[in-house]
Amino acid sequence: MSYSFLNAASRENTNAEKYVLRKKLFGREDVMPLWVADMDINTPDFVLNAVKKRLEHPIIGYEDIPTTAFDAQCRWMQSEHGVLFESADMFYSHSVVASMSVAIEAFSDAGDKIIVQTPVYPPFFHAVKEHGRQVLKNPLQELEDGSYSFDIEDLKSKIDDKTKLLLLCSPHNPVGRVWRREELEQILELCLEHNIVVFADEIHSDLVYAPNKHIPFAALNERAREITVTTIGVGKTFNMAGFAISSVAIPNQELREKFLKVYKRVHFAQGSVLSHVAFEAAYKDGKLWLEDLKKHLYENYEMLGSLINKFPNILKLTPIEGTYLAWLDCRGMQLGDKELKEFFINEAKLGLSPGLSFGREGSGFMRLNFALSHAKMLEAVSLLENALERKFGRVL
Repeated sequence: MSYSFLNAASRENTNAEKYVLRKKLFGREDVMPLWVADMDINTPDFVLNAVKKRLEHPIIGYEDIPTTAFDAQCRWMQSEHGVLFESADMFYSHSVVASMSVAIEAFSDAGDKIIVQTPVYPPFFHAVKEHGRQVLKNPLQELEDGSYSFDIEDLKSKIDDKTKLLLLCSPHNPVGRVWRREELEQILELCLEHNIVVFADEIHSDLVYAPNKHIPFAALNERAREITVTTIGVGKTFNMAGFAISSVAIPNQELREKFLKVYKRVHFAQGSVLSHVAFEAAYKDGKLWLEDLKKHLYENYEMLGSLINKFPNILKLTPIEGTYLAWLDCRGMQLGDKELKEFFINEAKLGLSPGLSFGREGSGFMRLNFALSHAKMLEAVSLLENALERKFGRVL
């Protein structure tokens, strides 16, 4: 069986966040929204069919998340990523960002330092500041080919006894890196030496392109497992963000108890009945769909790359290993960040995420979500190509 991603249902005139916020974010309604990280691709039918089946029962009441749901996720994580979690290690959360807030409060005190590796998903540094902690910024190194790596020497020079937590984005949003084992082991060594807990946001772990392989931080070795809080879920993988369900895995009992102390005070409860059903169905039946999806997504990335290759020295496409988020190097356009955003909005009619929102290191960049149907991607590429030709002329 194979799945087609040629077309997708229209999200216009629905309550889709990326559409209803266009006027507020971009000042106009006629932009194609390519910012927030969900897909303009249909949620898979096996998920929707499981929800329809559950709706045959006429009562939708309180429900604990069933152990079969976590069992399905644990089997998936072991078979796909080689990491062994037990259902007893797992907790429901409605989002990774919510779990991050709990971890910050559980494993640090006001005034402590938390490592954030920029450019990175904005809640990483916002959540630290909102909890009265200090951001210990360890910027990624930009390499000659446009890819990124950890700056271990910079990190070594900044860690002190107030450093309590590292927020790891793996795979990385927005630069698209899938970290190698040796890179993660360097982080592990420092965290073990300084008694630092690792909060591993691995929500994009299933969206990795061959030959790259996602390595869960907790799977590095037993010592890594004992200092790691892992967050994972179905939201990105199967376009299920609207079900508001993810999970947290904490094998270490001491860390688990500290996390639970805050978690219970916040009262996360157990999510919705329909989310439980959808979550379990995705992990049980999603492998073939996901393989076809990744082929389609990479074709979209290559389509974008073919366009950008027509405008050398004006735009560059950061090499991607995972996620469906393209990190566009627009520095060759010779525009300030405000003017850059306005070009994409007013000339290309595309609503992207400004690079500056991911930290100062994102200045001159834009993030483009290419998780679109084939038809929608063709439209996005055409809009951008026409805008670039009007501004710079046909280069190639």
